[in-house]
Amino acid sequence: MAVDPLHAKTIVIVGGTSGIGLAVAEAALAQGAKVVVASSQPASVDSALKRLGGGAEGHTIDVHDEASVAGVFERIGALDHLVFTAGDWGAFRGGPLADLDLEAAKAALGVRFWGALAVVKHAHGRVAEGGSITLTDGMMAHRPMKGAALSTAMLGAIEYLTRGLAVDLAPIRVNAVCPGLVMTERNGAMPAAAVERYTVRLPLARGADPAEVAEAYLYLMRGGYTTGQVLRVDGGGSVV
Repeated sequence: MAVDPLHAKTIVIVGGTSGIGLAVAEAALAQGAKVVVASSQPASVDSALKRLGGGAEGHTIDVHDEASVAGVFERIGALDHLVFTAGDWGAFRGGPLADLDLEAAKAALGVRFWGALAVVKHAHGRVAEGGSITLTDGMMAHRPMKGAALSTAMLGAIEYLTRGLAVDLAPIRVNAVCPGLVMTERNGAMPAAAVERYTVRLPLARGADPAEVAEAYLYLMRGGYTTGQVLRVDGGGSVV
């Protein structure tokens, strides 16, 4: 039986203590990888490690603080694959442009964009030959919603960052996953009517299980000839 390409590889998942990131961690462990999860909340790291069991280690990281990011990757050392799934919208909820709080809008980019860039800055030099970096955006980059222009712009920026980094950091492969509605801990609390409103027109008319989306990250880690790409996992939303 062939050994999975991820077997014995070190995979670092920033945002790996919940939702999609935790699903990636579980899937990678199942393939025999060494998994490192990092999150801003120590309690979340402890909880994830209990769920993941042996083969995983965890770190607390503040992606707003470059010194924290640098210190964590100094402790981790060499790695094979980096996955960034962290995201925190904070108090920012969008709305009419006339009411936009510019300071809150700037803060909304703090984790998903600037945090991702800080992590890549301090991790890429530790990625082994044949390794990869996978970022995360969202389908709003392609299907804007009224009152969410900033979210659309930020998610689109992640996709262009992916393309630019794929050129800058070659031969390290850099890709992104673009999920649709995923039934994470947060989205699982959505009213059924809201879920139906988001999914009724999809060819696959439901939200995704995090484990289904995790498969996209595993593919991009294994896919040795794939770089600069955005893999949509949206239930077919991009074709209707």
